[in-house]
Amino acid sequence: MRTLYVVHIVAAGLGLAFGYVALYAAKGATLHRRSGMLFVYTMLTMTFFGGLIAAVRGVAPAVNVPAAVVTAYLVITALITIRPRATGPRWLDLGLMLVALAVGVTSLTFGFEALANGGTRDGMPAFPFFLFGVVGLSAGVSDLRIIRWGSLQGASRLTRHLWRMSFALFIAAMSFFFGQADELPKALRIPALLALPVLAVLVTMLYWLWRVRIRRTFQGIVGVGAPEAV
Repeated sequence: MRTLYVVHIVAAGLGLAFGYVALYAAKGATLHRRSGMLFVYTMLTMTFFGGLIAAVRGVAPAVNVPAAVVTAYLVITALITIRPRATGPRWLDLGLMLVALAVGVTSLTFGFEALANGGTRDGMPAFPFFLFGVVGLSAGVSDLRIIRWGSLQGASRLTRHLWRMSFALFIAAMSFFFGQADELPKALRIPALLALPVLAVLVTMLYWLWRVRIRRTFQGIVGVGAPEAV
């Protein structure tokens, strides 16, 4: 079990490093693409072992298992959005959608149970249940639209990739800087200081979504010069 913890921790640290590099590197450039793929590999490793540890050791499984599943799901769907597969059966899309919806409904149920129990469920507050519930359910509904209407193009395709990769990094950063704060040196356990890297991800994500989805400008994204060129 100690080996599982070591692999989980190392993958989490590397995932955060690669994620921040990809987040601030020029979009579509070599550094962005390579660090993004390393982010995918390390995050999938981290979520697999994290979910396994939570389930086997009983480490808040009602929160940590959905967190692991949702994070892995976001990374996978973000990747296949920017790297569309050949046309054919969409069993992977359907399976991922069902996973997201199942996690979303289950987490929301746990959240309402927490509220009915005075604000907690098995010692965990309602907020993380609602967070993963809303993300899972909304993302699953978005998947359903794509399955029905086909692949995305232009701003919609980039938006889907950006928010899913960024939100996966946001979950990882929040889990590390807040969830594991007691493992950090005491001098660094300042709430405002720990919040900075987490908020940086959220603010950067919103900035890019504003640029791509609302302003529809693709300046600064390598290989994309205009909406119709995507």
